[in-house]
Amino acid sequence: MWDERARELAAVLFASFPRRDQRQKGERYLRGLLSTEGRKSIRNIAAQVGGPAAEQSLHHFISSSPWDWMPVRQALAAYLEQAVAPRAWVVRTMPILKAGQHSVGVDRVFDPCLGQAFRGQHAFGVWHASEHFSAPLHWRLHLPHTWVRDDNRRRRAEVPDGIGEETEEECASVAVLEAMTSWRVPVRPVVLNVHSVRPTVTVRRFSEAGVPVILRVGGSVRLTVRDPALPGHGAGALGAERILTAVRGLGRAVEWVDPEGMAEAGGTAGADGAEGASWSRRVSVAARVRVGAVGSVARMSAVAPVGAGSGELVLLGEWEAEGRVPSAMWLTNMASVPASALLRMTKLALRARRDLAGIGERVGLKDFEGRSFRGWHRHVTLASAAHAVLALAGIQGDGHDRTRARVLPA
Repeated sequence: MWDERARELAAVLFASFPRRDQRQKGERYLRGLLSTEGRKSIRNIAAQVGGPAAEQSLHHFISSSPWDWMPVRQALAAYLEQAVAPRAWVVRTMPILKAGQHSVGVDRVFDPCLGQAFRGQHAFGVWHASEHFSAPLHWRLHLPHTWVRDDNRRRRAEVPDGIGEETEEECASVAVLEAMTSWRVPVRPVVLNVHSVRPTVTVRRFSEAGVPVILRVGGSVRLTVRDPALPGHGAGALGAERILTAVRGLGRAVEWVDPEGMAEAGGTAGADGAEGASWSRRVSVAARVRVGAVGSVARMSAVAPVGAGSGELVLLGEWEAEGRVPSAMWLTNMASVPASALLRMTKLALRARRDLAGIGERVGLKDFEGRSFRGWHRHVTLASAAHAVLALAGIQGDGHDRTRARVLPA
């Protein structure tokens, strides 16, 4: 089912490779990711596509060959833009558990999405997403200070000189802004589904770049109510949860597609959401409040950036069933977008989560066993292409999230 799609995509992705043998190795590795059972290590892929003689060749292609992964990712983005127009780009975390300490970026990390600490790598993926399709396009590996400040570690892992220290929030933001501002793709909304410590600063960064964004926030984030008709106006800085709890009665019911519920119902569909699929639909209550930032961040530009509203901020709250406290809270610069459309946009993060656990696990996004920075990026680039092949063919993974269980050697 995926063979013809893989051949077509390989011709597009590897057009930037100057040598024929590189293009052949690229397609061989892509097919190996699609056909190899179990862990997608270089050894296992070589055994599937060429036997022991192919292992050294593929190892060199991934870890030592000079090809640049950025043109490949850009070609994948352009291909998917034509095949399945996305509603938004989703940025989400990808924790990779590791047993050792030598793989690039491995450290003790606390992941708010998991709700626990783990030892491994922490990456952020940029996903092309719609209600019925998602695939990763771009990746940024977060390097903790224990790596950034250690010259010996950097040298052994071949970390480029330009990679410096950054927070996880900055890492996630740079990942998507780097792609949107340097690739030839339309500006689309960004769903930043990551833990945010300074959400108003992050939203301002996107506004200054002219990029619409909606960012998950915690209930303690302090904002000011800008609408004179709503409770809390004139009361100064208030917590996001308090602001939204006061306007719960003004919320409206919104129906949305639940991709995780679709998996439980046994439905399947291709990239176009083919008729006859068993989609699960749910209803939440959503309300939006015009808010302002607190302190120096409040002095945002009065010039409206392209596609990012008028410089105003909107706080979005979601409630499930009869709950009084919001189940999710988001901050956005898309001031003119209705609450119903904003809520449905946030649910694209569920689509990416489901497809990472299913298709992404199947094609080995987390399976690179090498130690180098460049090798990691080349592997996840080709695994992203393999993910796109299966998603476009309508082939689903098993949907089981093995994030907590799988620990790979470092």
